[in-house]
Formats: sequence, structure tokens, C-alpha cells
Amino acid sequence: MEIREVTYWAIALRILIAILAGGLLGLERGMKNRPAGMRTYMLVCVGSCLIMLTNQYVYQVYGSGDPVRLGAQVISGIGFLGAGTIVVTRRNQIKGLTTAAGLWTAAGIGLALGIGFYEAAVIGSVAIFTVITLLQRMDNNLHRKSKQLEAYIELSERITLGDFLRTVRDSGIEIYNVQREQGNEGNGRAYIATLKAKKRSNHADILEQVEDIPGVAYLEEL
Repeated sequence: MEIREVTYWAIALRILIAILAGGLLGLERGMKNRPAGMRTYMLVCVGSCLIMLTNQYVYQVYGSGDPVRLGAQVISGIGFLGAGTIVVTRRNQIKGLTTAAGLWTAAGIGLALGIGFYEAAVIGSVAIFTVITLLQRMDNNLHRKSKQLEAYIELSERITLGDFLRTVRDSGIEIYNVQREQGNEGNGRAYIATLKAKKRSNHADILEQVEDIPGVAYLEEL
């Protein structure tokens, strides 16, 4: 049995592996309650597989056309679905980038399966799953150890923004990219700012140091 040709057994095998691979990649996103979960990843992977199978079938049966033309359209067209998972929150946080990238890679896995490139599809699925799960802790550690962080800051009426900025800088912390937060509750004294310690320090120490400044009503890392 030739599993790289378009046969009934090959079609069933490729779609089955696409379901498993898509489910594997979407499992971690689904457990974190992301917009695109396991079923979405499955559908993207299986859909890409079907499109590539159709492309190969047309080329194999009719002997005409480009065997990778439809696959190229999937790579560019999957962007609209990924863009729908990227959200900018009210506090300028960007969420959904990993989910969008995962959907794009799931489409790549489906295309590889659809054309019968089983080895790359399986190895790629394992590699992608490793990146989005096992390497998350490393990514979080790197983020926590960076000298720079984004913070949401609320100030009380007893301190002006200028006095706050001077106090922060006098304490050895650089503050820049200060943007006023619009539409927040209360008197509108809320800001988004970038904080950077001049000396090596973890984020908790930086936040504690700024929070101790008189007039800071609320502080949260973004």
C-alpha cells in the first residue's frame, strides 16, 4: 500500500493523524481557556489536510495544475483566523499571539499531512507541542528576570503626576512611555507606564518599591 498516493487508506490515515496532531496542539490552549481551543486546532489541521489532499488529487488524477498552489493559499489565508484571536485589552495588554501562531503552525502540519509528508508532520507536532507547553516556564522566568516591566498605576489626589515621576526616578527606577488610561472608574488618575530598574532586580522588588511611594493608590504589573 502506497501511503503517499491519494488512496482511501492514505486519506483516512492523513485525516486521522491531522485530528490527533491538531488536538495535541490545541489541548494546552483549551486548558487555559483561550479563544481557540482543541476543536479549533483540529478543524484547522484537518481542513488544511483536506485542501492539500484535494490539490494532490487534482494533480494526480487530471495531470494538470500546481500541486502546491492551494496550500500556498492556506498559508496566507489562515491569517484572518489568527487575527481574530489577538485581542488588545483595555489596559493595552496584547493577548492571543501564541494562539494565533499555534493556528498557523497547525495549518502547516495539516498541509504536510495532506501531501503525505508524515515524518515532518509528526516531528513538527512534537516540536510545536514542546514549545507551547514545556518551554512556557522558561519564557516566564526570562520575563520575570528582565529589568523592564509594564505597569498599571493609579494615583490619588494628594500627589501630582510630576511629583510621582520625580519620586520614582529618585528611587533609582526609570519610568517612561507614560500614557493616561482613558475611561477608567473614579477620577481618571490612572496610567500605563514602563518601569526599568537601574540595578538588577526582580519585578516584585520593583513593584514593591513603587507601591511604597505616598500617593500610589493601586499598582499592577501587566
